[in-house]
Amino acid sequence: MISIIVAISQENAIGKNGQLLCHLPSDLQHFKQITSGKTVVMGERTFFSLPKHPLPNRKNIVLTDVPNKTFEGAQSVYSIEEIVDLFSKTDEEIFIIGGGMVYRQMMPFADKLYITHIHHSWPDADTFFPEIDTNIWTLTQNETMSADDKNPYDYSFAEYIRK
Repeated sequence: MISIIVAISQENAIGKNGQLLCHLPSDLQHFKQITSGKTVVMGERTFFSLPKHPLPNRKNIVLTDVPNKTFEGAQSVYSIEEIVDLFSKTDEEIFIIGGGMVYRQMMPFADKLYITHIHHSWPDADTFFPEIDTNIWTLTQNETMSADDKNPYDYSFAEYIRK
C-alpha cells in the first residue's frame, strides 16, 4: 500500500525555500506515530532538509535521478517506476513524505492520504501539494484541533482513501 503523508495550508501550500511552512508539534508527533517502524520515501532535497537524516526508526528511501548516487543510511531509487515495482507486490504500507515533485509524481499510485490541513494561509509559499479530487478520494476520517500554546494554528488530521 502506498500512502502519502503531508501537512498542507488552506491553498495546498507545503513549503517555502525548502522548509516546512510552520512548526506544528502535534503534526510532527502525528507524523512520527504513523511512520515509525515503516518505510518512508522522499526526494533528495527532502532528505537533506530533515533535521536528522536518515529519519530514525524507519527504512529511508531516497528518490534521485542521478545514477549510482547514494545517501548515508538510506536506500537509493532512481525512478517512480522502481518505487511502484518495489512496493506493489507487498502488503507493507510505505509513506511518501515529500517533496512537492515526488508528491505530484506519486499521487496516481497512492492508495491512501494522511493530510494535516492547517487552517491558515501562506501567500509567499513556493511549493504546493496537488489538489485532492473528491471524485477520486473519499474522506474517511477528520479530527479538528484548535490552536494552543504549542501549536499556533487550528488544524485537522484527515485520512482519505482512493475510491
